[in-house]
Amino acid sequence: MPEEFGSKLQAGSAAFVAAISPPAPEAVRRRGDRRRRRKAITSALLALAIGAGGGGVAFTGFDQPGPVSGTGATSAPAAAAPDRPGIVAVTGKGALVVLNPATGEATRILVGSGVAGGALAVSPDGSTVYFAARVGCRDEIESVPVAGGTPTEITEGVLPSVSPDGTELAFAREPFSGGSAHQVFLPGCRQAAPTSSGFSVVVRDLASGHETVYPAPPGTDSALPAAISRLSWAPSGRQLLVSAGPVQDNEGWDLVVMNLAAARYYLPSAASAGATSVPVTAGLDAARSYYREGVFAPDGGLFVDVVCCSGVPVHQPSSLLREVGPAGQLVRQVAIGYADRDHTSLDADPAGGWLLYLSGSDLFLVPAGKAAFTLTSGLLAAAWL
Repeated sequence: MPEEFGSKLQAGSAAFVAAISPPAPEAVRRRGDRRRRRKAITSALLALAIGAGGGGVAFTGFDQPGPVSGTGATSAPAAAAPDRPGIVAVTGKGALVVLNPATGEATRILVGSGVAGGALAVSPDGSTVYFAARVGCRDEIESVPVAGGTPTEITEGVLPSVSPDGTELAFAREPFSGGSAHQVFLPGCRQAAPTSSGFSVVVRDLASGHETVYPAPPGTDSALPAAISRLSWAPSGRQLLVSAGPVQDNEGWDLVVMNLAAARYYLPSAASAGATSVPVTAGLDAARSYYREGVFAPDGGLFVDVVCCSGVPVHQPSSLLREVGPAGQLVRQVAIGYADRDHTSLDADPAGGWLLYLSGSDLFLVPAGKAAFTLTSGLLAAAWL
């Protein structure tokens, strides 16, 4: 019986093998060549993105998601959600690129170099990207078509934010590069010590070029400035959310809602109504916590980074990404960020389905009601397209 079973098994195996038509050696070589060509093309595309400004760690591998960098985050899903929006980003070497939202690859280079971090703004129809660029000894706002083309200079400034109807552009004028809270001294450029009088929020009519300027409140000319780090339009289009600070030693951070019709200054002031601070209301250390950055969500709520704690010495045991109401009331905790990283480039998809933010240089995406995951790294700024 064992011999009979062995014979049948051997015969069956032989019949199975005989039934298979192995490919000819030439066919095998052709398939191998195709795989090598695809790999070479993929490598060339990545090299092109890096060479144009991506930097050595601008993008993760094409087959693997980037490293997870926050509690509550997960690795990237294998496939993109069908409704995931596009993304534009600034690489570590100052290139403005369009990213594949499923893989984090750079699929198009819009500007090869010279783009500042801080913020990007995309027109409501998705056709134009506004960004800040360092030109000589000044920062200027420029625009470029998403389809590609020559950048157009608009005016001096940083941190662009385009209105929901696409007719106005808000931005900051300040003596810092890219909206950073640290002054950048450049060789050959004369830069005086900054005071509050050098800072302002500007709203520009894109058709006429007319500008409305909102300076710091009066009586603060000799004070240390509250640097502007982010601007965001309300869905209604008549309010701006201003992220500002710190004044000194991690103190003086503020998140301010400006009513454009009533405000005269970009910070709250007894001399003018129309600018109101958003309170931090949730958490055990709410009284000592502050908003590092915030943006409006499509429903009128806010997507914010809440950091604890202000004061001297600088002490930051937590960084919490949250959705809050207009009065600061907690709606949902989005993610817990690393305490030793800055969290910037917060952005809410206009359709209401996705959030994104940078944790250091890592780009995180957040599907509606789900956990954050990391997509790629090596970035200075990012925004939904």
